[in-house]
Amino acid sequence: NNFLRFLDLFQKESVKTDACRLIMEAFCRYQTESTNDPVIVNGLMFVCKTLHDSVSSLTLDDEKRATGQLVTGFVRKIDYGRDFEQQLNFFVEARASFCNLDPVLVCLVQCVNLLSMKTRTIVKGNHTRKTAAFIRACVAFSFITIPSIQDIFNRLTLYLESGKVAFANQALSQGDAFLKAAISLLLEVPKTIEIDSKSKSSEPFLLSYLNNFLSFLLVVPDHPDQGVLYLVRGLLNVIEDYPWDSQTDAKMKVYLNVISLLSAMTQESYFYHMEKVVSNDGMYGNDKKFIAEVHKIISTVIEEILRHLQTLSGTETKKRQASLALDFFNRLLGCADLANEDMCMLAVNLWNFAQNNGQNDAKLMARTYEFLKKKGKSRPEVSTLLGRLPLVSRA
Repeated sequence: NNFLRFLDLFQKESVKTDACRLIMEAFCRYQTESTNDPVIVNGLMFVCKTLHDSVSSLTLDDEKRATGQLVTGFVRKIDYGRDFEQQLNFFVEARASFCNLDPVLVCLVQCVNLLSMKTRTIVKGNHTRKTAAFIRACVAFSFITIPSIQDIFNRLTLYLESGKVAFANQALSQGDAFLKAAISLLLEVPKTIEIDSKSKSSEPFLLSYLNNFLSFLLVVPDHPDQGVLYLVRGLLNVIEDYPWDSQTDAKMKVYLNVISLLSAMTQESYFYHMEKVVSNDGMYGNDKKFIAEVHKIISTVIEEILRHLQTLSGTETKKRQASLALDFFNRLLGCADLANEDMCMLAVNLWNFAQNNGQNDAKLMARTYEFLKKKGKSRPEVSTLLGRLPLVSRA
């Protein structure tokens, strides 16, 4: 009480804010252990609230960032041990108190996700009615908090992270909701982002994010009330509608990874699973109708890539054309059934496409050819393919 009264002696707000900043800097620097002392928690909550309220639309970004780091440091130091409900209550109170600081909201969502995973570890994945209800409360916290974060890239990352946490805790409907929210948000991603006062393309982030998203979709089961692979279809619609940079082939790179995903989905048993989550391999059991639906989507994606390759016939884009054709060829080696005549012919055409346009990477093609020779010793279909490819030499 005396501590808070002492702070109230600073009648000028700027002086009071500076004093609070010094207090939090000292706490973050010298408080090496976690605490749940109510006097410390309540006192520093007041101090952090003062810092939070000092932030306005006129505050410099660096100052906002510094304030966010101080408050985040406080949040991470509060630990109620095994009393997870009290811990969640603290996070709820912190969200209400620091709603205008993006770094703090991001931290809170991450902390709540960690709380969910700690709960899962304690019960060894076998949730009781009580722990399942607690998980739903944590999931609801994240789902409510994420939309209030201003940075779209943080929102996307947290939607995917929270979706993974929800599925890991068998909250399948909630996990679906996170993934659908992420897919819907993708169209709002700006084409450029500002890094160190410089404008840069957002496509590298988007490409990395989509690859991460696709790898997780392998273990996500279809919703019983939705169509087959409804999340994959929804994601493909967004990829098609997104305003990609026409000077890059990022969209096609995503499509190649979609082919890899769909190829993995046709396996009798998937490469990896999430514990206590029945993926589509367990749901459909390699059903012919499911496989046929997957093949339809693959055919559509292949048509899109081939159509794009045709548009790169100009003098300035031939190098991109050769590179994409070779990437597609290599993807077929790993994903396609080369014993199928259509797939084999597609691979041959892509190889010729890459080799004959005059802008190919001769050394890379030579290394690829050598790789095929080694693979052909153990895979007859690769040996057959190799016999149809013209010999290449290093430039």
